[in-house]
This record gives sequence, C-alpha cells and structure tokens, in this order.
Amino acid sequence: MRVGVHLVSFTLPGGPAGLASTLAEVGRAADEAGVDTLSLMDHHFQLELLGDVTEPMLEGYTTLGFLAAHTSSVELQLLMTGVTYRHPGLLAKIVSTLDVLSGGRAALGLGAAWNEREHLGLGIPFPPLAERFERLEETLQIFRQMWSPDDGPYTGRHYQLAETICSPQPISTVPVMVGGQGERKTLRLVAKYADACNVFAGRGAGPDHVAHKLAVLRDWCDREGRSYDAIRRTVLYNAPIPPDAAGGAAFVEEMRHFAEVGVQEVHVMPLEGDPVGFVRALGEHVVPGLRSVSPSLS
Repeated sequence: MRVGVHLVSFTLPGGPAGLASTLAEVGRAADEAGVDTLSLMDHHFQLELLGDVTEPMLEGYTTLGFLAAHTSSVELQLLMTGVTYRHPGLLAKIVSTLDVLSGGRAALGLGAAWNEREHLGLGIPFPPLAERFERLEETLQIFRQMWSPDDGPYTGRHYQLAETICSPQPISTVPVMVGGQGERKTLRLVAKYADACNVFAGRGAGPDHVAHKLAVLRDWCDREGRSYDAIRRTVLYNAPIPPDAAGGAAFVEEMRHFAEVGVQEVHVMPLEGDPVGFVRALGEHVVPGLRSVSPSLS
C-alpha cells in the first residue's frame, strides 16, 4: 500500500521565520522514509476544526514549488485544489510548471471547494454548489485539452479560452485525482475524468463506509465504460497515529482491513507540532509494514 503525508498545520516552533527550514527538513525526511506522496491543503485560512483561523496558512502551490527543490522522489500535490481559487487555464500552467521543475513528480488533486468563510474573507467569488460542480467538470475538460496536442479554443458555460496553449507540457503524465465522496456528482466525475479518487477514512469512516463508496464508484465506471481498476483508490485518514512501534503496528493492521475493500493508498496527517518527527516515525514504524499490504483489486 502506498502512503502519503498530508501537512495541515504551519503553527510550528520557530514561527514563520522557521517554516522554510522545517519544511525543507520535512521534504528530506519524506524521501528518506520512503513516503510516496507529500501534500498540503488548498486553503488560505486555517480550518476551524484544526485551530484558529488566524494561524499561519501557506499558499499551496508556492509551497509545493519550494518542496520540489527539497525532495527528490515524492509525488507532490494539493488535497484538494479548490476549483474556485484559480482560473483553470492558469491552474494548468501552474501544475505543468510544478511537474517540469520537480522532474515529473506533480499530481493534480481537484475538488469543488467548500470553505465559504475564506472565499468571502478574501473576496473570492463563491458560487452555489451546483455551479461549482459545473465549473469542476469544465476544469477537468480544460486540463485534458491543455495537456494534449489540441491548442485550439475551449468554449464552456463558465469558461471560454481562445487558445489552450500550454508550453512546456508536463514531462510526465500528471495523475488527476478528484476528491470527495458525493455519490451523485463527485464519484461520477472520478469515473469519467480522473486517475484517482480520495474518500475519508478513520474516525466515523471505517472499511464498510469506504467499501460502499467504492461500490458506487465501480457502478459509475460501468456506466461510463471505464475500468474501475484503472483508478487509484485512496483515503485520507483523519485520526492520529501514535509515533511508536505499537501504534505503527496497529495502524498497519487497520489498513489491512481497508486494503481488503480495495484501498491502495492512505494519506496521513501530522496533527501535532512536529511534522519532521512524525515523518521519521512513519518511516520507521509504518512504511515497511504497509509495503506488505496488498490491496484487493476486485
């Protein structure tokens, strides 16, 4: 099973002046630990469920560009890029640039966005949910076109691009993940456009919950004429992992149950103030065990 580290807090010892050195160390530790993916949230205010909204929050793609220079093997992405925050033509250029400068290690995580407070706070338009999903689908279409030989116009309901030139193109095939677990819209978009899905696991979301969501995804794949097994099935684990051998072993055993329902990758979060120590403990107590976990493909 693949493992990702998802950074959710920048309230760290040393304050803002120490963030660059700490993040550089996180990147080196992730490479050394054998972590597959390093990700951040795409938010501008800290989430209220994690802390005060005035706590430090770094802009996602700027930070991924920094991490690209301080890592050599991990995949880099946001979980999830809010579709409302950047025009899709510009976003395609941003992700392409990240892929080129990281040596082909960019991934695109994309979602419909939800945090109304930071939209209103920063003056970012926050259309109704139905429109955000329409914009999400058009954005997926725009990415497909911009990362192809077709540099002609794109005309949608919400976005019109006269030329879809994207040079340089990504040097790898950038995997596209659509995040969320909505059964009518989100999982349909995964089946139609994406290379990966991401649903919640952990507190209140055990293997049965994930199995149900994956069954819905399989049904959408059948409707879209898409191979279910072509989609990387990932979860975001929302509970703490004790940073010791016993805690790591218990977590690996828990992941075996998720693998039995088809999960191939888990993203975990350092919820305390020592992300470097968290990543190192992960490499010692979790990553080796997860390598022996074989997800079910059926």
